[in-house]
Amino acid sequence: MSGEHALLRLAATDPATAYTRAMALLEQGAAGSAEIVALRVAGLAAKELGRLDEGLTLLHRALAEAEPEAEPRPPAAGDSGDDHGRHGEGVGADAYAAAQVRMNLVGLLAAQGDLPSALRHASLAEPVLRGTDADRLAANTACALARAGRLAEAHETAARALPGLRRGDDPAALNGLLTNLGLARAMRGEFDAAEEALAEAVAVGEAAGLSHQTAMSLGNLAFAVSRRGDVPRALRLFAEAEPGLTGERLAQCRFDQAETLIMAGLPGEARPVLRRALEAVTVNGYRCDIADGLLLLAHAELADGEPERAAGTAERARAAFADQERTGWMLLAEHLLLRARWMSGERSTILFRSAVATAERLESGGWADAAAEARIVAARAALELGRPAGHLLASAERTRGPASARIASWHATALERMTRADHRGAVAAVWAGLQVTEDHAETLGALDLRARAAGFANELADLGLGLARSARELLAIEERRRAAARPAGVRPPKDPERAAALAALRALSIEHTADTARGGGPSVLSGELAELEARVQAHTRRRMPDGPSPRSAGTTQVVAALGARALVELIAVGDALHAVTVTGGRLRRHHLGPRGAAVREIGMVRFALRRLTANEDDPQAAEALARSSERLDHLLLAPLSADIGDRELVIAPTGPLHGLPWAALPSLTGRPFTIVPSAGAWLRARAVTGTTGHVVLASGPGLRHTQREITALRRLHPQALVLDGPSARAESVRDALDGAAVAHIAAHGEFREGNALFSRLRLADGPLMVHDLDDLAVPPRLMVLSACDIGRADEGDAVLGMAGVLLALGTATVIASVAPVRDEVTPEFMSAFHAGLAEGLSPARALARLPRSPGVAGFLCLGSG
Repeated sequence: MSGEHALLRLAATDPATAYTRAMALLEQGAAGSAEIVALRVAGLAAKELGRLDEGLTLLHRALAEAEPEAEPRPPAAGDSGDDHGRHGEGVGADAYAAAQVRMNLVGLLAAQGDLPSALRHASLAEPVLRGTDADRLAANTACALARAGRLAEAHETAARALPGLRRGDDPAALNGLLTNLGLARAMRGEFDAAEEALAEAVAVGEAAGLSHQTAMSLGNLAFAVSRRGDVPRALRLFAEAEPGLTGERLAQCRFDQAETLIMAGLPGEARPVLRRALEAVTVNGYRCDIADGLLLLAHAELADGEPERAAGTAERARAAFADQERTGWMLLAEHLLLRARWMSGERSTILFRSAVATAERLESGGWADAAAEARIVAARAALELGRPAGHLLASAERTRGPASARIASWHATALERMTRADHRGAVAAVWAGLQVTEDHAETLGALDLRARAAGFANELADLGLGLARSARELLAIEERRRAAARPAGVRPPKDPERAAALAALRALSIEHTADTARGGGPSVLSGELAELEARVQAHTRRRMPDGPSPRSAGTTQVVAALGARALVELIAVGDALHAVTVTGGRLRRHHLGPRGAAVREIGMVRFALRRLTANEDDPQAAEALARSSERLDHLLLAPLSADIGDRELVIAPTGPLHGLPWAALPSLTGRPFTIVPSAGAWLRARAVTGTTGHVVLASGPGLRHTQREITALRRLHPQALVLDGPSARAESVRDALDGAAVAHIAAHGEFREGNALFSRLRLADGPLMVHDLDDLAVPPRLMVLSACDIGRADEGDAVLGMAGVLLALGTATVIASVAPVRDEVTPEFMSAFHAGLAEGLSPARALARLPRSPGVAGFLCLGSG
């Protein structure tokens, strides 16, 4: 291999070294072909290093040096016309060198957003180049065509050049072509073929030691995997790729990661990623990426519930695409504008016609998924206008593409069938859409991703609940809706990097607390804490589920398991609260009243309890608690009294009702009851077996009465493993929990509003967080969390929080408070509870027989009961 050819290959494998060597040659006075090659290498390397303008300047200098001043002359004696940098048959050396420079310019001009010039240079170089050079040009041209939105041409160009590159000896060019071919296929929705091409690109790069190009191929493989909906695998591939990327490639990888976050239902997290990547490409002049980034930002804003802002950003993207003559991508901007108009509330004939026309243009441009989404908008608009929509939905239904789009398609189908009074067909469409949701959730191992995935079907589920004509139908639809967000068990593989990040987060949390206390204001460590939390979260989201969760529970199973108990499942149907009761094998539906009234009263109960926990002699708070508890009792339970009688209850709340201190309701005084995420979750908790195992008693610092609490419990559990004082370290306590029959932790608790998986119990060396619990192989069968607010949950019916995650991991029963706890009254309360367990009572019955003061009113029995 010649030195010049080796230097050109180095530009792909190690751009920093290639740039340094090329510039050294230029400084040494390289002339003729050596100068042109040095300029090409420096230009290509500068582009990869994020300096696009410099790269273009260097390549234009190379073209000026190579451009012949006369007609092409015959090849010199001895010129073979091979593909290692020599000219083709009948073409002068200068002309061939110029064509090689043009080949390189295609990629840089495409990145700059000057697609017309990129394709013009490609057309000028194509008749000149031969062999591998021609195939390299094809790879660059395919990329430019894809960026122009000409997907079919991009695919054809890449596929045509592939056999020649496979026969050649240029792995860098083969890797690039396979990458561009895979991207074209992914954007056309051909996911299997896309993954095949990109996996081959990765293999070619790895075999040839092309670390930089292999990282690019990995990032693009992640993009294709994400497009088909496999979020955990995509996030793992992005993490593998990112350390090997720089400049434009790194920004592109982050754009693709942001798209994955949007598809996973995390647009709020995607937006700052997009803004930072946009800043990077704007500074470095990557105009093509600027337009792409703006379009993605508009998608994030739309998914985040800001259609007006999204429309403005999409207009900027469309203008940028128009300026770059990227007509295919202009269609995608128009598609987003269409969706923004719909989300803003427009329901006009003009919108309907625009949607139909946009769908047709997207289809002809090769954007099949976007075309289907546009037809769904058209169908929804048609239904609003009283027009037929079946013909639009027939072509929109599909079995591939993003789960959110497939769910939207079934939603529109259900609406269309409703207009034809096809009740059975409408319910079947709702059921099919919920099946898509559940199937998609099964690909996710992280609890917060499952919760967001379930959120894609909220509107569809609401429609189904409104369609339900019987108690059985209503319960079945609600159970399926809740099942998507609730795995039966989570068993992620060990992740040392995640464990290290958790340990660092724990250590820094102690410093943060001390720093805040000393300064009386925000800690300077807040940024580092946020960074560590993000690292833990990122590792968590990459994990795959450990196996399929059982499908939503059937009514027959629920009836058989209840025995003498009664199930009360509360369900929000529009703005109203309904309940389904299951008693003695009979299901009944009850309309309870406005949901908003219940939410207001729950807020009053929680506020009153907080005041009474701080000061039990507050008569106004006591009166407010009594009034609101009575009103809630009248709203939620009184209408059910004929059905539930005095039975032990299994209560499955909805939304904010999960945070209600249920023991405050008069109808539940002295009555055994348990709170569960769903009937299916209760069945799974009931199925947990094994009563043998050790007892763990642990306490954290900073509370005056925890030692008294642990001392009292030691008398009831003399063989218990006790961890208190300096021995109550987070990892020690976590390890002790594994396989325990009973575990009791008395500590300060903190519920993290909006990020419940970082809720924590304060122990000797820092917090024990919800994320720490993932490492438990066999969680305690009964877990008692004697702490403030630690029973609270986030993400609606996904019930994310410490108690909810323990149930998902396989704990049968959790005792935890959804309100503040009064330290000085807790030891006697907990001692009496454990005494009831020792007498053989179930946790629900042991809790029910205890008198409640406001300081312990928030404790609930969660799970099996």
